[in-house]
Amino acid sequence: MARRKAPHIADELLDRLLRGTDAATALQQGGLLNELKKALAERALNAEMDHHLGGEAGVGNSRNGYGHKMVLTDTGGRIALEVPRDRQGSFDPQLIAKYQRRFPGFDEKIVSLYARGLSTREIAGHVLELYDVEVSADLVSAVTDAVLDELATWQARPLEPVYPLVFFDALRVKIRDEGLVRNKAVHIALGVRADGTKEILGLWLEQNEGAKFWLRVLNELRNRGVEDILLAVVDGLKGFPEAIQAAFPETTVQTCIVHLLRHSLDFVSWKDRRAVAAALKEIYRAVDPVAAEAALTAFEAGEWGRKYVAIGPSWRRAWTEVVPFYAFPADVRRMLYTTNAIEALNAKLRSAVRTRGHFPTDEAALKLLYLVLNRTEREWRMPPREWAMAKAQFAVLFGQRFTKALA
Repeated sequence: MARRKAPHIADELLDRLLRGTDAATALQQGGLLNELKKALAERALNAEMDHHLGGEAGVGNSRNGYGHKMVLTDTGGRIALEVPRDRQGSFDPQLIAKYQRRFPGFDEKIVSLYARGLSTREIAGHVLELYDVEVSADLVSAVTDAVLDELATWQARPLEPVYPLVFFDALRVKIRDEGLVRNKAVHIALGVRADGTKEILGLWLEQNEGAKFWLRVLNELRNRGVEDILLAVVDGLKGFPEAIQAAFPETTVQTCIVHLLRHSLDFVSWKDRRAVAAALKEIYRAVDPVAAEAALTAFEAGEWGRKYVAIGPSWRRAWTEVVPFYAFPADVRRMLYTTNAIEALNAKLRSAVRTRGHFPTDEAALKLLYLVLNRTEREWRMPPREWAMAKAQFAVLFGQRFTKALA
């Protein structure tokens, strides 16, 4: 991508601006930068007024002096603006709306800080420290609450007709509810489009993770335009495969190998974990389902299978959802069992949640999690390097269903 060329400002103009001014103070609060912002903003507001009076709204209308407005800036302190008025009171400037008290960019700063896990009071303190401007926690909350409307629109947006791959997962957050702090499940669906790019399909909050709730989520995805999911990777929740089959009968359900491994190691003492994990590799690295089942039988009969007898049955219970994994070559399997996308996403969400401890309401939790997801999604640029091979495999395994996703 070509580097964007910075706009050229003539040296003569800079010399005129700085004449008689200490250059060191130009960027300070109340310095030249704020004076320029004030001058440019007032010039733009007057240009807006000229345009307003030159149109239909200007018939029988005229200027009526100036009103004074103090606005907060994103670089330092306050700026006192003279805002033009008209006699009919119909002028509503676009640069700084009638009831807007912050210079463009200030709200974005607050939302960005909130997305990094700072509380409303911490943001108020941060703004005071940086800009020497007092803003209340209620003001910060009002700015971030505007995100809820954006979240509602995002959650209802139309989706692609076909997703070759969708990861379904949930994580726990602490939320105050009826005077008690409860653990609630945040459900996330991460889709992979036919070109390999990723998209977060939605975010849902519920008291518990359950198959019935996931069925409601899946039906919502159908209502938003999803007609087919080729491969769904799930966390092993009981009843989840049946819920997927009810909503998308042709979907192949694959148990997330990472979740299966974690569940297996929950039975294992810390000193044995490395050895047990190495033994389990023989199962998910097998060349085909027959070799994999033979490896599982050998594990059960071996030292670790006899010592930790719960591991073998846990794999056998999920075996129907493990088998599809063996249809793919090693590179594609790695993309499925490491689930880097969903794991990296969950790591960012957990980091933001940890800094907050618990949330006062469901809305506060959803607001933060949406902002983290939104910021993360912007960072995704390229498909995983395994996707070119995965596309060829999907085309063979799913035929016209995958071809439809490419259309």
